[in-house]
Amino acid sequence: MSFSLLWQSEGNTPDNASNFSTICQWWQSLASQDLLWQQRLIPETQNIKDINWDNQQFDEKLAFESPQVRGITLYWQKPNASDERSITPRKLEFDRSGQFLNIYPQSQPQLMIRITKLPLYQRIELKNPLIVGTAVGNEHILLLRDKQQKLEVKLSLNSESLNQLLTYLTNNSEKTDVNA
Repeated sequence: MSFSLLWQSEGNTPDNASNFSTICQWWQSLASQDLLWQQRLIPETQNIKDINWDNQQFDEKLAFESPQVRGITLYWQKPNASDERSITPRKLEFDRSGQFLNIYPQSQPQLMIRITKLPLYQRIELKNPLIVGTAVGNEHILLLRDKQQKLEVKLSLNSESLNQLLTYLTNNSEKTDVNA
């Protein structure tokens, strides 16, 4: 697995300090964000590809208050908690695209912590939009246009996604007809 940025406490690569600075900025931006905290033991093979990141019992969804970096130590507080928590890493792996940070604590060499910024979805509501559809090759394009909001949504669907949508619409219209 290739990470966007790598920082190591004993690292001497030219971009080590720059990577740490970028990771610090990301860490400090986590205030009040929805996060997923996962801890895993590093396999004996030392291959992190063998780690199962599917949700497990002790994974925790939380938000940080006051995330800070002092020296090389990462600090934060849980909401409504008076105590400050911290981790001093020996290595950090940051994936910009996945918005997660792997932390290898100095105090527990066999442990790996992953902090993931959970995605925020923007909800748009269209009421009775103009609907236009067309097919281009194997792609089905559905255009939804709301003139009042001056909003246009373009959906590009493969055959499987189109069939799923049609099945959903057919099943829901049948339920509506039965209740009418």
